[in-house]
Amino acid sequence: MVTVVRPAREQEVQALHELAALTFPLACPAHLPAEAIDGFVAEHLSVAAFRVHLAHPDHTVLVADVDDRLRGYALAKLGPPQDPDVREAVPEGPWCELSKLYVHPDGHGAGVARALLDAVEGAAREASAATLWLGVNQLNQRANAFYAKQGLEVVGTRHFVVGGQVEADFVRARRARDVREGSP
Repeated sequence: MVTVVRPAREQEVQALHELAALTFPLACPAHLPAEAIDGFVAEHLSVAAFRVHLAHPDHTVLVADVDDRLRGYALAKLGPPQDPDVREAVPEGPWCELSKLYVHPDGHGAGVARALLDAVEGAAREASAATLWLGVNQLNQRANAFYAKQGLEVVGTRHFVVGGQVEADFVRARRARDVREGSP
C-alpha cells in the first residue's frame, strides 16, 4: 500500500465532498442528530465550500491517494484564529490551523493520517508558522489519541457548532520550536 500526499485538484471537489460526507459523521459524537451532521456537511463540506478553499490563497487542501484511490484529505488555514478562546489558548503567531483531517475507514491504521499531518506540518514550516493548532471534539477518542501521540497537546477548549448543536472541542497545539523542527 503506497500513500501519496499531494495538493487537491479542482476536478476533485465532488470526490472531496463525497469523502467528507462519509468521514465527518465518523468523527461526531453519538448524541448528535443525523440532521445536524447533514446540515454541517451541506454547508461546510459541500462542493462549493471545497472550491472556495482551493481558491483561497491562505488555505491548503491536501489529499492522500492510497494505491491511486482518494483515501484522505486535510485542510490547513494560515492566519490568526477568529475564536477568542482559541486566540487565548494559542497566542503565539503566525498560525496554521489544521482545520480538517479525515481518512476513509479503509485507511484507518495504515499511516494515512500521519502522512497528511506530516504534509500539513511541512506547509506550516514553509509558511513560517509559529503554532500549528486544531480543534477536536472532546469525545472523539480515536482522533484525540492520534493527536496526543503526534505531540499535539491540549492547550484549551472551544465551542464548535454542528448543525445548530454546540459541541465541546479540545484545542490542541504544537508550539513554534516543535512545528519548525518537526514532530516526534
